[in-house]
Amino acid sequence: MTFTPFGFTTVPHIHVEWGGAGRLGQTLAGRFAARSALLVTDAGLVRAGLIDPVRASLEQAGFQVTLFDDVVADPPESVVLDCTAAARAQGADIVIGLGGGSSLDIAKLIAVTAGSAQDLASMYGVGNVTGTRLPLALIPTTAGTGSEVTNISIITTGETTKMGVVSPQLYGDFVLLDAALTVGLPRIHTAATGIDAMVHAIEAYTSKFRKNPISDMLAREALRLLSANLLPACRDGHNRAARENMLLGALFAGQAFANAPVAAVHALAYPLGGHYHLPHGLTNALMLGPVLRYNARIAAPLYAELADVVGAPGTGDIHARAAVFVTHMMTLMNESGAPRRLRDVKVADNSLAMLARDAMKQTRLLVNNPVEITEEDALALYREAF
Repeated sequence: MTFTPFGFTTVPHIHVEWGGAGRLGQTLAGRFAARSALLVTDAGLVRAGLIDPVRASLEQAGFQVTLFDDVVADPPESVVLDCTAAARAQGADIVIGLGGGSSLDIAKLIAVTAGSAQDLASMYGVGNVTGTRLPLALIPTTAGTGSEVTNISIITTGETTKMGVVSPQLYGDFVLLDAALTVGLPRIHTAATGIDAMVHAIEAYTSKFRKNPISDMLAREALRLLSANLLPACRDGHNRAARENMLLGALFAGQAFANAPVAAVHALAYPLGGHYHLPHGLTNALMLGPVLRYNARIAAPLYAELADVVGAPGTGDIHARAAVFVTHMMTLMNESGAPRRLRDVKVADNSLAMLARDAMKQTRLLVNNPVEITEEDALALYREAF
C-alpha cells in the first residue's frame, strides 16, 4: 500500500489528570519561564467557583495573574480588542485559556495579538497570521469543541456573520485535560457539546481533502469514546469515567478535524448561530441528520465503517450499514435530550432561504464536503431539519 503525501500537526504536549487544574501553577512553572499570566475565561465559570482555585495555584507558583472574564458565547471582535488591551497593559508573557470553546478561541488569538501590530481583520482566513505569539496553555471545561488542539479561532464579525482565523500559530504549547472541570455541566450542554464533538469526528472522517490515516485513526477512536459515553454522561453528570472519556474523545476529534477539516454540517450550523444566537454544538446537532442522509450517496462506504466503530447492530451491504449508522446517530441524539428540530428552538420558517444564502458564504467548509451543496440543496436541508 502506498500513501498520498500528507502532513499532520498537533500541540506538543497534552497532560491528562483528574483535578489537575488545582495544580496548574506548579505544572506550568516547570515548563515556562514566563510569570506574568493573562487568564482568559468567562464570568459564569468565575461565579461557579472554578477559577479561584486555579488562580490561587498560579499565584502560589509565582505567577502574577490578570483575569479577563468578559468572554461571551460567539465572541465579537470587541472582546478580542479588549482582551488584547488587557494583555498589553499587564505585559503578559503567557496566555492561559480556561473554559469552553469561546474562551479557548479568544486565548489563542490573544497569544498572537498581544505582541503583534497586525490588524485583526487581516488575520481572517487560512494562513494569514504573521509573526509569532506568546506561550499558550489551554484547559477545556466542556467536552465538545476540541479548540484546545485546533489551530482555528471563530469570531463574530457583524450582526450575524462569523469569520475564522486558521493558522499554525494558534496551536497551543500545553493542554490540560481535567475532566473534574466538566462535572456539573447541565445535561443539555453535555448533550450539545458531545454531539458537536461527534460531528467533528464524522466530518473529519469523510472530509474531501486532507483526510489521512492519522486523522482517520483519531476520528474513529473519538467516535467510539463519544458514542459510548454520551448517554452515561447525560444521565449522570458525576460519572467520572464517562466525563473523562468524553473529554478525551473531544480532544481526539479536535486533532482529527484540525488536520482533515469539517464540512457541510458546520457550514449550515454557522448561520443558525449567527442569526438566532444558538450554541454552536446545538446547531451542529440540528443539522447533522439531514447532512448525513444527503452525503450518504457518496459517503456510504465510510459511514458503513463508522457503523462498526459505534457498535451499531445489524448486517448488510455498504448502503444498509450506512443507513444503520445514520439511524444509530439519530437515536443517540434523541436519547440525549438535545432539541431535534429547528422549530423547537424558535427558528422561523420564513428565514430558511436567508439561512441558505448565508451558508453558501462558508466556502472554506463547503469545499470539504464529500457531495457538492448548492444554495437550493442547502434550503432543502434546512427544510428537512425544520
